[in-house]
Amino acid sequence: MHKLARQVRFSVNPFLSAQSMGANSFASKPSGEGLAIFFELSVELVSEIDRSTGFVVNVAEIDSKVRECAVPVFISRIKESYCNAKHISFFAVTEILHLVWEQLEGNFLSAKLSKLSLKLNPFRKVTICSEDMEMVFFSEKFEFAATHKLWNKDFTDEQNRKIFGKCANPTGHGHNYVIEVTTKMPVSCNDFSIGDFEEIIENELISLIDHKNLNLDIEYFADVTATVENIAVFAWEKLVEKFPKQLLHCVTVWETDKTNCSYFG
Repeated sequence: MHKLARQVRFSVNPFLSAQSMGANSFASKPSGEGLAIFFELSVELVSEIDRSTGFVVNVAEIDSKVRECAVPVFISRIKESYCNAKHISFFAVTEILHLVWEQLEGNFLSAKLSKLSLKLNPFRKVTICSEDMEMVFFSEKFEFAATHKLWNKDFTDEQNRKIFGKCANPTGHGHNYVIEVTTKMPVSCNDFSIGDFEEIIENELISLIDHKNLNLDIEYFADVTATVENIAVFAWEKLVEKFPKQLLHCVTVWETDKTNCSYFG
């Protein structure tokens, strides 16, 4: 079984009677004239591959179906909201995703639609998936800077240097970390606040670890090696009980753009 994901980008100007398609799908198609609203919709399909083509689905077909079936839903809802000066709430965004799901489902031969993710900006996304259509997932990325030293007090100095290499530098070393926190909530939840979500992350986690020496300033890491894996666990434990209306689903920590770890509790 294979999972194939395709990102489809498009832009909507709610004040135009017709959207310009343009010719650069890498940027967005429709292209968006003037100050338009940019979207990136990720479509994940599950299927065995077609042995004759090597495809799950030809990605050109995914692009075509999204622009034919999904983009008009966004255009219609956005223009309606702008014309009526109506706020598009988080709940309305989840409704749009479910409408898009209905439009796309069954359009890809034997491949089944398994996940839709809408990127609201480069650091924030909303996701629904076939495994639990009653829930919606919200993810946002944050950053923090910290120093650490990878060192196990139960190892000899030679063992530490052999296992951790440069990361066992006696005075430590630093990273600009990125952490993505994903919560889930019922699709019927209509009072979710991104501002409240961000305040919880800032107050309960980021303020504790940003610009800190993890080994010296954070008691948790006095006896726990401050690897990216254990930082993810630490973040989970700090946040898991802090969301009054959501459930913590996953924490992902990037130590560099090449190394990250996700923890699901």
